[in-house]
Amino acid sequence: MPQGVIGFEAAGMLKAEDYRDVVLPALEVAAARGEVRFVIVMNDFDGMTGGALWQDLKMGVEHLRAWKRIALVTDIGWMHQLTDLFGWMTPGETKTFPIAERDAAIAWVAG
Repeated sequence: MPQGVIGFEAAGMLKAEDYRDVVLPALEVAAARGEVRFVIVMNDFDGMTGGALWQDLKMGVEHLRAWKRIALVTDIGWMHQLTDLFGWMTPGETKTFPIAERDAAIAWVAG
């Protein structure tokens, strides 16, 4: 990832531990620097545990002003649709990209 961008690749079932052990530490560092530029690549998705959903919501609210840009990179159609419909509810700018445009997503988030 370029300087100032954090990124993750996820697949399967997301759990609270994934947020606690991986995502939150990186987010804390980015927020301390002043802004969060975030890329998430979802190759496949089998859902989220209740704890993961709570961590996701809490993560967004606790650093509300720090979010700058979020790119969702996936070929999962319903994720594109939901992000396009409800992205305005997410702090910062949100944009979706297909897997083939992963590099464009990273460039957009970094810009």
